[in-house]
Amino acid sequence: MCIRDRLWKSKEFSAFQTLIMTKSYFPEESTTFTRNIELLRGHRVAVLGHRRPDGDCIGSQVALTRVLNATGIESLAVNIDPVPRTLKAFVGDTPFFLAADLPAGEFLAVSVDCADHARVGGSVRDRFPNVRLNVDHHVSNTFYAEENIILPEACATGEILAGLFFDNELAVDSVAAQALYLGIATDTGQFCYSGTTASVFDICRRLCELGASPSQAAHVLYEKEKPGRIQLLQRFLASFRMEHEDRICIGSITDDFYEETGTTPEDAENFVDYSRSLDGVEIGSLLEERNGQLKGSLRAKEHRYRVDLLAKQFSGGGHACAAGFNVERKLEDFFPEF
Repeated sequence: MCIRDRLWKSKEFSAFQTLIMTKSYFPEESTTFTRNIELLRGHRVAVLGHRRPDGDCIGSQVALTRVLNATGIESLAVNIDPVPRTLKAFVGDTPFFLAADLPAGEFLAVSVDCADHARVGGSVRDRFPNVRLNVDHHVSNTFYAEENIILPEACATGEILAGLFFDNELAVDSVAAQALYLGIATDTGQFCYSGTTASVFDICRRLCELGASPSQAAHVLYEKEKPGRIQLLQRFLASFRMEHEDRICIGSITDDFYEETGTTPEDAENFVDYSRSLDGVEIGSLLEERNGQLKGSLRAKEHRYRVDLLAKQFSGGGHACAAGFNVERKLEDFFPEF
């Protein structure tokens, strides 16, 4: 018998196989999740996301809505802002509503990828003043729901949900699998950020077995650029200012840029990563002027910079390496050098 066959038949290998098959990703949180699933039964559920939704937000909403419906809990997703153009392909036939179009009646609210209640947007928060369950991975989460599953060490809310689904052996269809992969891939910067672990790759392996396609996701996300978005990026790159011995890079976008290029704020998604990508830069930022308001996006290369605490100075929040804020200021008043 060859060495491979002896290994295959060994007790040690069989034990290893059993360990892999019975792996639990989030055992304690999965118990909490199971209890909440049972509390949702008999109710209609609204799965809430945050303003200006990104890949992890949309992916998490799609996946949770579909999994709840598959278990017999009538659910739909709702946002205050539309699904971005580049993410519409990941929604499939998931019931997804703008807040203004939400059907009448009573719903229990569940939120995903929202660090605080205000992030769902004013009209959504007014419609859902109470949140039953909050699933998130932001270190700045305010634990605003009746029950909170918050794992700051997770790379994405999509990773948390996937682990909870697998731990509880819940049915995940191909659309939900692709949506969860979307959330993980985008929030890890295509698996380049420090939060990418062996467990993340294991979860993605299982998602691929259920129908997720990395190549299709990459094609939709990165190979369908509009000419106007490239022109917008050119203007953003030209605005770069270097501060603190070139360790901080600050770029800006004004309302005029959008008009000149025929683009919208969703076309600036992930632009801030360019400001961080420069050699020697430790923190990159994007200051985006929009209708009299200023949105700030902050990205750091190391956790020790805690840009979430910087964003908190302006009533914002986020992760240690990725955070944002909104203020009622004009760019020229907030940062006169521009």
